[in-house]
Amino acid sequence: MTYSKEVETSIDGLIQSWTDIEKREMFGALCYLTRGTMCFGIWQEYLIVRTGPELANQKLVQGEVRPFEVTGKQMKGWVMVGREALEVETNLGDWLAVGRSFADSLPDKG
Repeated sequence: MTYSKEVETSIDGLIQSWTDIEKREMFGALCYLTRGTMCFGIWQEYLIVRTGPELANQKLVQGEVRPFEVTGKQMKGWVMVGREALEVETNLGDWLAVGRSFADSLPDKG
């Protein structure tokens, strides 16, 4: 599995005070879960974020955001955010909050 350790370090620094966050290697990516539900992760050099279908469509108009497609099929409700959009810590923090907020809106899997 290859994913950016630099992005991992940045994420871990921003979420160190968050409760109920678990980190797992899954599907060739490093994934972060809350209450058993994936909210964001790292695939190669990209941040992957669970947004829900409606917000994903809105975010896809941004140049640094693309559909999350790693198997040839787009995962609805997920986006991939390029490194250039993550260079500013507040941008990364905003994206992580989006993923966590969407995951928190779903029922617990526990």
